[in-house]
Amino acid sequence: MSAGGASAATRRTVAFLRRFIKPRILALTAPLRGLQRFVETLSPERRAPFAAQIPGDWTPASGDPAVATLFYLHGGAYLIGSPRLFRYASRAFARAGFDVFAPAYRLAPEHVFPAALEDVLRAYRTLTEARPGPFVIVGDSAGGGLAVSLLLRIRDESLRPPVAAALSSPWVDLAATGASMRENEERDPLFTRKDILLGARAVLGRQSARNPLASPIYAELSGLPPMLVHVGADEVLRDDSTRLVARARQAGVDAQLEIWPCTPHAWQLMSFLPEARQSRAKAIEFLKTRVAQATSNAKRDWDKKGR
Repeated sequence: MSAGGASAATRRTVAFLRRFIKPRILALTAPLRGLQRFVETLSPERRAPFAAQIPGDWTPASGDPAVATLFYLHGGAYLIGSPRLFRYASRAFARAGFDVFAPAYRLAPEHVFPAALEDVLRAYRTLTEARPGPFVIVGDSAGGGLAVSLLLRIRDESLRPPVAAALSSPWVDLAATGASMRENEERDPLFTRKDILLGARAVLGRQSARNPLASPIYAELSGLPPMLVHVGADEVLRDDSTRLVARARQAGVDAQLEIWPCTPHAWQLMSFLPEARQSRAKAIEFLKTRVAQATSNAKRDWDKKGR
């Protein structure tokens, strides 16, 4: 499903990225790490009061009570990024009524797979043990792929599941086998297939790119919660999303897909773009609807038991 035409702001942004950023994307990793450290010196970590021992950043909901606890997994190819660097994204969901916790996870190449997954699983387990009420998961890019891997571990370990997940441009195939890897290599304003493969090599260590927890496109997906996936039509990662949703539907999962024209990878993080606000609003609406449905179902089941 397409989300309509692209705005002039998005077209200008794509042209800038293609001309000035794409040719330098891998070389930017070190400066971005430096920026991350600078941001973290200026922006102290906000510990969650209910689980202060978990590394991460806590943003309470603007309203009271909160709609749900939102577990936010940031992107950055598993190589860069931190909860504080992505705090503006957490704030957007907090303003919509969610208590947001963004766990910190170890980054490659110092910490290869499955370090990040182990960290977020530990954080999720601790939070669900400490907090009642519904949970939802949001992830972008590598954080979107990490979210799907986390959902698999939650299912397999019979932990309390989230009621829904919203993913933007999830990186779920580190082997880079989707047709869009070649079809969109010229159109994508940020990445080439080579970039994806070099990043994957740094992340995987000695593990196979087809390990289903590193690349959940190869996993058995039955039993996962409803998910909404947004991706750009011109991304090399487009078919990570299309295949994920197709395989999830085949496994009986309620999975929705929206393909947006022209938008760059993880455009939801570019708040100055109209499409970023539109995509985030759709994700928020989806999550709130699923929380309301889950709450209604739980109340109905409780009433039946009381009779």
